[in-house]
Amino acid sequence: MSERFRDVSPEDAELQPILNGLFAEYAARYGDYFSRDAEVELTEWYLPPQGLFIVLEREGAIIATGAYKPYDAQTAEIKRIWTDKTLRQQGLAGRMVAELERRALLAGYTQLYLTTGFRQPEAVRLYLSQDYEPQFDLYRDPEEYSRPPFDGRLRFTKALAVPALSKSA
Repeated sequence: MSERFRDVSPEDAELQPILNGLFAEYAARYGDYFSRDAEVELTEWYLPPQGLFIVLEREGAIIATGAYKPYDAQTAEIKRIWTDKTLRQQGLAGRMVAELERRALLAGYTQLYLTTGFRQPEAVRLYLSQDYEPQFDLYRDPEEYSRPPFDGRLRFTKALAVPALSKSA
């Protein structure tokens, strides 16, 4: 089975059905709570050198996506983590997150930030398993985060480990 990561533009035609499906999943979970148009998104945020949008392909078919954009000078914000519905629970999202972390570190970022929605317990489990630090109370009913003063987003952060420099004699 041949798999590879590939850089893409978020405007690539091949991504549009996937992104539409991702936002349809959000709508099914949240109704119009998180409107696709609520956030301003600029394509250039997801292009190197400051950003990245990648796909994981298997035998030429896209099976997972992920991206990051700048949050601040030291922090990249992870976005658009998606895996094909028929291939979930196989570690693909974890592999995507690990690749985004690797690439963000190479791009000079030292921290990562991300949000997920209050009705995505599988995403919360994924990020906890990848050593992301929740910036919310894990023991609170997630639905509480959908009411003021909260905005429905569950925030996570992670410091990127900079590999130790080898010392030459």
